[in-house]
Amino acid sequence: MTKAAVATEQQFVTLGIEQEVFGVPVESVLEILDMRPIFRVPEAPHYLVGLIDLRGRSIPVLDLRAKLGLPAAPATETTRILVIEVGVASRTLILGLVADRVFEVLALGADDIEPPPDIGVRWRSDYIRGVGHRDGRFVIIFDLSRLFSTEDAVAIVSAPDLARAVA
Repeated sequence: MTKAAVATEQQFVTLGIEQEVFGVPVESVLEILDMRPIFRVPEAPHYLVGLIDLRGRSIPVLDLRAKLGLPAAPATETTRILVIEVGVASRTLILGLVADRVFEVLALGADDIEPPPDIGVRWRSDYIRGVGHRDGRFVIIFDLSRLFSTEDAVAIVSAPDLARAVA
């Protein structure tokens, strides 16, 4: 592989929700955790599961299933929490995302990624940065700053117990 080919590749942490595979830019992922107890936050948005303690820091945890409008599912031994850093509305948030499972880090070249489709997708396409293709598989690549809107950022930091935790 040439240096130019390596330079155009991007790496994504791939995760599963139901039967779909999604990609999150590897540079946004801080940690991948086993499922753990989550402190519920009253009056929080439906997709905000609650808070976890990560080495003395309170991290808001969001359920990707709920955020994407999918039915809830109980945690299993493969359920993981991806701790990510995402820029939303001139703020940098550290969030946990609950996923059914995490697969691998996948490198995709620019030629392996298509623009998001206009139709035929169960989720709003503005959340999607592109669709990757590798070995006959599709990977839906999230645009994290659009997946979590300005309203989400306000709701997350405004939840009663959460406002104290992230302050």
